[in-house]
Amino acid sequence: MNRNKYAFINGICDGIPIALGYFSVAFSLGIVAKKAGLDPFQGFLSSLLNHASAGEYAEFTVIMANAPYLEMAFVILVTNIRYMLMSCALSQKFDPKTSHLHRLLVGFGITDEIFGISIGRTGALNPWYNYGAMAIALPSWAAGTAIGIVAGNVLPASAVSALSVALYGMFIAIIIPASKANRIVGGVVAVSFLVSFAVSKISLFDHMSDSMKISLLTVLIAGIAAYLFPEKDEEEEPEEEERTGNAGADATREVI
Repeated sequence: MNRNKYAFINGICDGIPIALGYFSVAFSLGIVAKKAGLDPFQGFLSSLLNHASAGEYAEFTVIMANAPYLEMAFVILVTNIRYMLMSCALSQKFDPKTSHLHRLLVGFGITDEIFGISIGRTGALNPWYNYGAMAIALPSWAAGTAIGIVAGNVLPASAVSALSVALYGMFIAIIIPASKANRIVGGVVAVSFLVSFAVSKISLFDHMSDSMKISLLTVLIAGIAAYLFPEKDEEEEPEEEERTGNAGADATREVI
């Protein structure tokens, strides 16, 4: 079997579980898109071009607030900027001879989950593997949003209201494990909640959409936290331990 075809089929197989998860999340996102006034085709196109639940949720809230396009661009940039880092990391997995076109196409389809299965591959990454995962996962994401909008037009208001909560549940499920694993992250999350609530009560910021407020606070709070609590380089710690050990050995020799 052709090497590219084999990689493509492997990508499809690994992308099936991702596609199933995407559909359920995108369905809830479609409920929010319906509230923003999007029709099924607009929702499908939006999800086909924007592969992030947080980014799309921010996009829909900006639309509901009738905010300008510049604000939408800034909000989506902040919520999706992590994919630039993922693209840089994933580019190191490609064979040096991989064309720029392949790199751009793979970069377009990067999501958290597709990045995860791609970075975990052994050896050089074949871009056709990503194309296989993208071919099954991204249409499922877009279809889920469109069907969610259709359901929002058919289901009773009580059911729509209940389904719209599912998206918030997903966001909570993302931050809770990280907060439990790292006290600093947990503290930053708690501070973010408090500051966000405080800002929502200050009339000075009433002219800004909720997404714009959240995006600005994200940049501000994350920047302060990164400055106050920088991650230590793994290489520095052994060196420090080695210096401490050498100092202890020297002291022992002096005593002897």
